[in-house]
Amino acid sequence: MEGALVGSSPRVWVSTLSASSFADCKGNLRFSRDRAGFVVGGGSRRSTPLRCERAEKDCSNERIVLSYKNDDIANSVEVKQWESGKSLNEIAANQGIRIRRSYRTNNSESLEGEHGSPRNILEKIIWDKEVELKERKPLTVLNQLIKEAPPVRDFVGALKASYERTGLPALIAEVKKASPSKGVLRENFDPVQIAQAYEKYGAACLSILTDEKYFQGSFENLEAVRKAGIKCPLLCKEFIIDSLQIYYARSKGADAILLIAGVLPDIDIKYMTMICRELGLVALVEVHNEREMDRVLGIDGIQLIGINNRDLETFEVDISNTRKLLEGERGEIIRQRDIIVVGESGLFTPKTFHMYKMPELERFWLGSPSSSSAILGGRYQDFSVKTYPNL
Repeated sequence: MEGALVGSSPRVWVSTLSASSFADCKGNLRFSRDRAGFVVGGGSRRSTPLRCERAEKDCSNERIVLSYKNDDIANSVEVKQWESGKSLNEIAANQGIRIRRSYRTNNSESLEGEHGSPRNILEKIIWDKEVELKERKPLTVLNQLIKEAPPVRDFVGALKASYERTGLPALIAEVKKASPSKGVLRENFDPVQIAQAYEKYGAACLSILTDEKYFQGSFENLEAVRKAGIKCPLLCKEFIIDSLQIYYARSKGADAILLIAGVLPDIDIKYMTMICRELGLVALVEVHNEREMDRVLGIDGIQLIGINNRDLETFEVDISNTRKLLEGERGEIIRQRDIIVVGESGLFTPKTFHMYKMPELERFWLGSPSSSSAILGGRYQDFSVKTYPNL
C-alpha cells in the first residue's frame, strides 16, 4: 500500500516501496525510533523500531517523513485490515480492485513470480511501473526542484472560465503519441507544436502522457510544454502508484495529476489528494464502474471525477458507462457537492455523444488524439457545437 499505514498510536507501518516518497512533514508529524512497528515489503511484515508522533519542528529525513493532520487515515479500514493480517493485495481486493501489485524491485525478476503473470495490460503496466520508480530522484532532490518550478496554475478555474466565456464544452485536450491498443498515433510527434495548436483552437487545459514504455510519452514532454509558454494548465497523465510521482510531476510543471481508483485503495487516494493540496495541485480521480464511483464519492475533498468509458483491463469502450454512473443518487450527490465530472473516451461523432447528453457533462470533456484533425485543423469551434471532440 502506498504511503503509511498509521496504526493505533504510537505505532506506524510504512511501505518499503514508497518510504522514500513520503510528504515532508512540515511540523505536523515526525518519527522516532523507540517503539516497535512494522515495515511492509511484498505483502509481509518485518520488525523495525519506528513510531509516529506530533512534531514540535520540521523534519526532513527523506525515508521516514510524513504529514497527517487528522486521524482519518490512522483510523482507516485499511489499517485495521492490515493489523488483522491481511496482505496489501487482499485489502485492495476487498474494495473491488482487481489490479494486483507484484512488489518486484528490478527488471531481472520474472513477471511470473509469486502472483503469476499479469492478468491484463493495466496490471502489466503497474508491475513495470513499480520497477521504474526505483530510478526516480529522492524526495529531498525533488523538493528543491519544486521550489524552482514554475507556479501552479488553476486547473479547475481554467475549465470553468472556458465554459463561462464560450458557452461551449471546456476541453482537456490530450498530447499522446501512442497507446497499447492502437500503437503509434502520430509518427511526426512534436508535443510542443501539438500543445500550441490545441491552445490556439480552444482547449481549456491539456493532458500530457508521461508513461514511456507503453505510451511513448515522457516527463520531458511535460516539462517542454510548460517551458514553451503554453498558458493552458497541464494534467500529468501518469499511472501513479507512489506519492513520489506526484512530487516529480510538480517539479516538471504539472498543475494536476491523474489518480485511478481501479488501481489505488481509498487510503492511497486520501493520502495522495492530501499531498496534492499541499503542493497546490488538483487530482482528477478516474472511475470506471459503480463501485469505484461510490468509493470516490465517499472520500472528502474530491473536486474532479473522470468517468472513463474504456475498460482499462480489456481496453473495450462502452459509451453508455457515463450515463449509468451519473444516474440517480450518484448524480444528485455530485450536483450537491459541485464536483466537476470529466467524461473520457468513446465519443467520436455527434451521434454517439447525443446518445447520453446529460447536465453533468455539459461543460467538461477529456479528449484523445483519435480525432485530432478537428482541432489541429482549426475546426474545434464548429465541431464542438455538435459534439465533444476527442482530440
